[in-house]
Amino acid sequence: MNTRFICACMIVALSLAVSARGEEENTNQLTKGEKAAGFTLLFNGDNLDGWKHGGNWVVKDGVITRTDGGGSLTYQTATVPDDFELRFQWKVAKGSNSGVYYRPGQYEYQILDNKLHADGKNPRTSAASLYFCMAPSHDATRPVGEWNDGRVICKGTVVQHWLNGKIVIGFDYSDPKWKFNVNLLKLRGAELAARGGRLFFQDHGDPVWYRGIRMRTLGPDDKLDLTPVTPATIPPEVLAAEKKKLEGILNRRKK
Repeated sequence: MNTRFICACMIVALSLAVSARGEEENTNQLTKGEKAAGFTLLFNGDNLDGWKHGGNWVVKDGVITRTDGGGSLTYQTATVPDDFELRFQWKVAKGSNSGVYYRPGQYEYQILDNKLHADGKNPRTSAASLYFCMAPSHDATRPVGEWNDGRVICKGTVVQHWLNGKIVIGFDYSDPKWKFNVNLLKLRGAELAARGGRLFFQDHGDPVWYRGIRMRTLGPDDKLDLTPVTPATIPPEVLAAEKKKLEGILNRRKK
């Protein structure tokens, strides 16, 4: 084989490797496009300045992870804007469960290993669901141990969850067609109209990792992709288990 050709291939491969490393290293930095769009970096990749926790969350190699029990990791610098876009990356270990809470009450973007955790059996409590309210259209998670790109967009009464570049939840909670879902979350203890909460990451006792956390306020000129999204179908036996779970929640609340 031509020696020059081999050298050229090696140079290209090396360039790609360096480029990949550069992208990896810059995960906790805003791109030019994100800066122009008005994003703010919430995690600097070095420490947890601006965040509150019980000593159980640490930063390792530019990644946030939990080391022990101690509660959630809460962003203290500012509350979540009424209309916003949140972007973050996450990954879990086998069977892990966590969540990203972005509004008061039970507004939760579910973080989960769908394959091994029990919540993965019900689309309405699976990864990227609006937990116990709205199921994603499909399972768009990457294999356990790989990074996933999460995204939440809220504007007015529209709520969207994205996973790995795909919009998996998109609905207007003021639309009567979603009355059951809205009521389901209300029974769990949340109001979809609630605003002014703080962003926090749930400590559910399982290994979980976060990085690349950035957010921006949406203005009147920011248009949403309103492509219709159909929630995944939930089998009858799963609905029955969900009903039983809800009854348990309500009974515990009475005590």
